[in-house]
Amino acid sequence: MTDLILFWHRKDLRISDNVGLSTAAKHSDKVVGLFCLDRHILERDDIAPARVKYMIGCLQELEQSYQKIGSRLLILQGEPAKAIPKLASAIEAKAVYWNLDVEPYSQKRDRDVTEALKEAGIEVKNFWDQLLHAPGEIKTKTSDQPYKVYTPFWRSWSDRDKKSIAETPKDLTNLSNKEVKTARETGAIELPTAKDLGYEWQNSLLVEPGETAARDKLAEFSDRAIYEYDEQRNFPFTDGTSQLSAALKFGAIGIREVWQTTVEAIENCRSDEAKNNIKAWQQELAWREFYQHCMYFFPELEKGAYREEFHDFPWDNDEELFQAWCEGKTGYPIVDAAMRQLNEIGWMHNRCRMIVASFLTKDLIVNWQWGEKYFLQKLYDGDLSANNGGWQWSASSGMDPKPLRIFNPASQAQKYDSEAEYIRQWLPELSSIDTEHLVSGKIPDSERDSCDYPQPIVEHKEQQKKFKTLYKQQKD
Repeated sequence: MTDLILFWHRKDLRISDNVGLSTAAKHSDKVVGLFCLDRHILERDDIAPARVKYMIGCLQELEQSYQKIGSRLLILQGEPAKAIPKLASAIEAKAVYWNLDVEPYSQKRDRDVTEALKEAGIEVKNFWDQLLHAPGEIKTKTSDQPYKVYTPFWRSWSDRDKKSIAETPKDLTNLSNKEVKTARETGAIELPTAKDLGYEWQNSLLVEPGETAARDKLAEFSDRAIYEYDEQRNFPFTDGTSQLSAALKFGAIGIREVWQTTVEAIENCRSDEAKNNIKAWQQELAWREFYQHCMYFFPELEKGAYREEFHDFPWDNDEELFQAWCEGKTGYPIVDAAMRQLNEIGWMHNRCRMIVASFLTKDLIVNWQWGEKYFLQKLYDGDLSANNGGWQWSASSGMDPKPLRIFNPASQAQKYDSEAEYIRQWLPELSSIDTEHLVSGKIPDSERDSCDYPQPIVEHKEQQKKFKTLYKQQKD
């Protein structure tokens, strides 16, 4: 047995502000990174090619980061509970460290890996890294239970002190040539491309993968848009959001570093208005954590609705209407523009995510889980907790004290894309149509025909009444 510690990366594809890696480096100067291409994840039918491309890009930079501090990143492919203990035993690692995750599969996988490592006599140490407050830290004062409603969660969460940025390891010791040879014989491979794994994404990504690009994006956002965030975040044609969702999902940037940036921005504010804008973004970070805490304490959310009345909701589930929604051919310009954006760049503005989710569930009366899965098949920032939480919020099936919300596509477009700039960007075939018609969706038939743009596939008012009736029946 040597002093070697293997650090298993998962949703923390960086070396800075990494709690588990930082701790490993304090316990030994011989720390080697590890990433396992888990077939149970990569062979699912809801994996987006764009997301795999982003992940591989993050791993490429992580390999370089390890080289710069004197160590290396080993890549395995297969079942973690078998591949990791086999490698750790072969190179005589004394311990395997990793940061924990909230997702049901991840927790089961970690238990299996832990058991196998301990049977092999290898120490295991775990840490919470991807959250500012670990599950269990934020609970109700009266009943000591996890929160099911965001607003009181936010109040409690925001009152707590946040941990400082984790120290970046330096000057680590690499594997010996003999250990490298053993690692390769035991399954360590060269990092494959996304195409090697069966995923192709030809288009560019909204934000380049990796730690450097994530930190640059954070710096750019904090220098400019964060001070107007609450005012600009709902306009999809405006560059008013951080666009850090994929970096946070894969841990290309540390959450403590992100939070510290918001604290510094508030300190540099010259007006209460600017402070309120920054706090609005802090609330979005809290939403992210709220959904992760919910997934941890209520893992059944992954499989279905939280609210009982939605366990057997009579969805129409018309496959043709669903396909039209997927392809951006509903005849509602703001909906179709958003779906085209998703299909073309693997990302969609958050306001538009709410619009299209409401349209699928409340206008087409299609099960929210169909949309949830489609999003995961396309989004390069697709995350189980956030995606599930957002869809259940839109479908009225989730943890919300006022669940029945129905978005009117026309009023949403009028409010957030009043000049139809976003619509024209993603539906260029409609660029010559009057703004009033694009925003309202009331495009003359002759112009629809000339642009080969479909008629509305449903009538909003009728479908709204139908959904409300179904909802009332389920509640009664």
